[in-house]
Amino acid sequence: MDEQRYLYVSDDGKHEVRRYQLGEKNGTLVVGGNGEGDELNQLNYPRYLFVDRQQNVYVSDQNNHRVMKWNKGAKEGVVIAGRQGKGSALTQLNDPSGLFVDTLGTLYVADTFNDRVTRWTQGDNKQGTVIVGGNGYGAGANQLMSPM
Repeated sequence: MDEQRYLYVSDDGKHEVRRYQLGEKNGTLVVGGNGEGDELNQLNYPRYLFVDRQQNVYVSDQNNHRVMKWNKGAKEGVVIAGRQGKGSALTQLNDPSGLFVDTLGTLYVADTFNDRVTRWTQGDNKQGTVIVGGNGYGAGANQLMSPM
């Protein structure tokens, strides 16, 4: 929910995100809506989302292994993390899940099947930095087990 009390819902079956006002039944399409795919106007299994104060929507596009930012009113998004497909390099993600954007625009992503959390700095988002985990799947103090 944003500061204007709009509720945002990620619909992974429809590959879209809708915004609802209290009492509204149909909602307004704000992200995707062009079927499953990997184009900039499409999503493939959108999971988690974050909405900033300007109503820009950040989406973990899970099966495309990327995080996208959709500026308010945009017809297509911008890839801000995971530009190079599925993988474990710092330029890649493997089923991204939970995400958060701080007030400086820094993106934090739970990179589920890489068992790590990465940080992507605004303006320099070609590759992430591992801030937690990244030492394989496991129960050790420096390991994670499929973070969300």
